[in-house]
Amino acid sequence: MSKGITSRKEDYSQWYNELVSKADLAEHSAVRGCMVIKPYGYAIWEKMQAALDKKFKDTGHSNAYFPLFIPKSFFTKEASHVEGFAKECAVVTHYRLKDDGTGNIVVDEDAKLEEELIVRPTSETIIWNTYRGWIESYRDLPILVNQWANVVRWEMRTRLFLRTAEFLWQEGHTAHATAEEAIAETEQMLDVYADFAENWMAVPVVKGKKTETERFAGALDTYCIEALMQDGKALQAGTSHFLGQNFAKAFDVKFTSKEGKQEYVWATSWGVSTRLMGALIMAHSDDAGLVLPPKLAPIQVVIVPIYKTDEERAEIVELVDQVVAECKQKDITVKFDDRDSYRPGFKFAEWELKGVPLRITIGARDLKNGLVELARRDNQSKESVSKEGLSQRIEILLDEIQHAIYEKALKFRTDNITLVNSYDEFKEVLEGKGGFISAHWDGTAETEKRIKEETKATIRCIPLDNKLEEGQCILTGKPSTQRVLFARAY
Repeated sequence: MSKGITSRKEDYSQWYNELVSKADLAEHSAVRGCMVIKPYGYAIWEKMQAALDKKFKDTGHSNAYFPLFIPKSFFTKEASHVEGFAKECAVVTHYRLKDDGTGNIVVDEDAKLEEELIVRPTSETIIWNTYRGWIESYRDLPILVNQWANVVRWEMRTRLFLRTAEFLWQEGHTAHATAEEAIAETEQMLDVYADFAENWMAVPVVKGKKTETERFAGALDTYCIEALMQDGKALQAGTSHFLGQNFAKAFDVKFTSKEGKQEYVWATSWGVSTRLMGALIMAHSDDAGLVLPPKLAPIQVVIVPIYKTDEERAEIVELVDQVVAECKQKDITVKFDDRDSYRPGFKFAEWELKGVPLRITIGARDLKNGLVELARRDNQSKESVSKEGLSQRIEILLDEIQHAIYEKALKFRTDNITLVNSYDEFKEVLEGKGGFISAHWDGTAETEKRIKEETKATIRCIPLDNKLEEGQCILTGKPSTQRVLFARAY
């Protein structure tokens, strides 16, 4: 199978686009800026969704669904929110088409909506308008709700999974009696995202807070997890927002406290999207194709038989049936690729491209000696092992592969965090090495903006585990008490 993928060193962006297409993950649709997620890509998203959904439910959250359309007047109620999303909103103005008499289909101007509707870019406004009817007393709190949905943000420059006009995501929206409860919820969900990124996606992340400039529109604080891709660019992999009482005040959501006082509710929202698919691809994959961590691989093991006669095939199938049954009991997904229309070499290349973590080749000659060949996708190593106890060996190897993929990504991230103490050094590292740059900043939006305009690097986060350290801002020389992480980003 000829993969023909551009190498990462030659053109990282082209490599990514080709890999998404050739690995059958997604493709561009007939609608500008929108994508079709193909079955193999959607199967990975379903694995992500299932793992996250369990985590949400384990932390007390329930799923609900809210409308796709939001009255325009709702957006005007929270000033910073509407300002943050105004340029990305798709607006519905009419509800009917008609034939203009010449065979052309046109908008029926008599069917204009009394109030225009926004196609949801995020759901805070519609949800908080709804919560007003759900909340009267402290006994109604907390509300811990999550929604799996699609959203529309009219992006001008798009890239499959990373930035599209429509994408899939989950958005949590919770309501609390106190600020302390809401902040604890915000931090808890950040930890949930970090755990998922590291232990399922095998992507190490930095937990931090966004600067005031980079906060979610309408939030008092935005917490984030930041990951580093193989080209040295950062990717925001998830956010959790402490909204304070901004939306409660905008939609007049009050509750009667235990003391009998009327108080505004405290809020959070948090979300991750199909952008995680982009992170998964760019963090691990190589010039031969996808490299998927076993926990998220739709097919964890593929078995390729090599035989000449029906008798040899029958012997192989007998072993395969046993292995598949044993793996099924261990919740390991196995694909037996017994297609007789493709040669083994074609199959090897196809499953390598699709990132299947472990390939087992069962040849008739080796089987007579009680052996099979195991090939790991992550490091491309091969070994011959006994057919006895094969399912146990598979289980151990999948755990090793999951761990090894994470450790490789962690080493890359560690090697690509650079401390700098001057603006010249900052620009030199940014142009030459890339990655995260740890530097002092004077805390002002003006300095942040100037650095971004001059270098295209942004403050990705103020790490939560930061140590206080006296220093001077790399640009202005003004005093600073801690370093922040800069990077160019997706």
